[in-house]
Amino acid sequence: MCRNIKTLFNFEPPATEDEIHASALQFVRKLSGFNKPSQANELAFERAVTEVAEAARKLLTSLHTQAPARDREVEAEKARERSRLRFGS
Repeated sequence: MCRNIKTLFNFEPPATEDEIHASALQFVRKLSGFNKPSQANELAFERAVTEVAEAARKLLTSLHTQAPARDREVEAEKARERSRLRFGS
């Protein structure tokens, strides 16, 4: 579930507000089944995105690790390589 949601913890630099919001939006889309909700559901959808983003933000700021922070570019290159191996060129 939610394969498009990226890991946000333990990166240097830390996750941005935009990344946290995008992750929350993807999660709510998956749960609700809506890519874009109807007008009748828009308020509930947006409220859910805000609440999930806040929960994610609290989680990320409360987690601790002894592991060194990961580099975004190195992780992105690893993901590209996995994709090349899986899907070819």
